[in-house]
Amino acid sequence: MSEHTIALVTGANKGIGYEIAAGLGALGWSVGVGARDEQRREAAVEKLRAAGVDAFGVPLDVTDDASVAAAARLIEERAGRLDVLVNNAGITGGMQQEPTKVDPATVRTVVETNVIGVIRVTNAMLPLLRRSASPRIVNMSSGVGSLTRQSDEDDPLKTGPIAVAYAPSKTFLNAVTVQYAKELRDTNILINAGNPGYCATDLNGHRGVRTPEQGAAIAIRLATLPDDGPTGGFFEDEGVVPW
Repeated sequence: MSEHTIALVTGANKGIGYEIAAGLGALGWSVGVGARDEQRREAAVEKLRAAGVDAFGVPLDVTDDASVAAAARLIEERAGRLDVLVNNAGITGGMQQEPTKVDPATVRTVVETNVIGVIRVTNAMLPLLRRSASPRIVNMSSGVGSLTRQSDEDDPLKTGPIAVAYAPSKTFLNAVTVQYAKELRDTNILINAGNPGYCATDLNGHRGVRTPEQGAAIAIRLATLPDDGPTGGFFEDEGVVPW
């Protein structure tokens, strides 16, 4: 069994996920790079290792039961436990997403990855997380998941474009995070949602105003919370995000 802190980051082959893996690896942690695409996953692992990170690849499709179960077995065989899970994998579903025009299948596809995928991975990893002295779960959300901000017509930068699949999927994820926190409140598992901000990534055609490294900071902060830290919250660099 590894003596290092063990983390798994989903969707870690690029963008914010990669920077989360890099940041946790810089702490001396052993980091699983979860990703579907084998070539991109292994390229990310090689790049992280070249930077001195103890990284290893984890084949992982969050929408597939068998893939997630295999990922849990891989981590158990490698380390015997999991200390931190960062649910970062997500999709936008493409545009346009006006509610009067959207194909319901688009909404279903986005929720399958952004919400059900998180539940699937979290439940598969919970037995390993329960073996950790200080387990942490971080769900990467978005500012557009805030209903308060979505309702602020005076600040379009906070509301983002009309997106009936993507934005509500993050609101859904926030609600799921609260439900996990309620169920796990009597355990040592802390689970929180993080808002990385509007980062320049493939997800938005690199239109964001923050770097992926800046976006990763909140995940690293929530992954390293002290044992008396918060659970069931929604946070960004500046503090608490309004629901």
